[in-house]
Amino acid sequence: MDLDELMRRLFELYPEGYTDGSRDPFFVLISTVMSHRTRDDVTYPAARKLFERFSTPEEMVGADVEEIEALIKDVGFYRVKSGRIKEISGILLEEYDGEVPDDMETLLKLPGVGRKTANCVLAHAFLKDALAVDTHVHRISNRLGLVETKTPEETELELKKIFPQKYWKHINLLLVKLGQNICRPISPKCEVCVLNDMCPKILL
Repeated sequence: MDLDELMRRLFELYPEGYTDGSRDPFFVLISTVMSHRTRDDVTYPAARKLFERFSTPEEMVGADVEEIEALIKDVGFYRVKSGRIKEISGILLEEYDGEVPDDMETLLKLPGVGRKTANCVLAHAFLKDALAVDTHVHRISNRLGLVETKTPEETELELKKIFPQKYWKHINLLLVKLGQNICRPISPKCEVCVLNDMCPKILL
């Protein structure tokens, strides 16, 4: 498959590329933690609502957990995530001078932060060449025949082998948007997909 052509078509479809409207590292970190098992159309309105009230680690630490819960109650597991938000904020203040770390190893030490979240922070907030793989990226990469993998972690490793590094930070949001709007898990809209003639439609 011509990967340059694949990316050209996705950039043309989604010209905003890798930006989702915010590059504040703390917002990207917290909103990505909130997004676990929650749709983006629920996560980001809740995250914006939260950050209108508490926008820094200092403010999050000082907030009552019940108020955070009320602000993010639309997201899945909001009680667990509310406690985690306060915990992460406290660690950022105590160990990192209130700043979000910009390296994978340190980010993975934060509670509730896995490779997908860390890569999202690195790619979207710090514009580093990181490749975040969520369920959309994992599913579409296999459907396109780019990889043959069982887990998102395996998909990340395999995609890094085949895609030039310049594309890594773009892949997540481009494929996520494709997965939300066209290449859906059930009943994908193949007839209107810009990749239709390139896609082997594996596992449909």
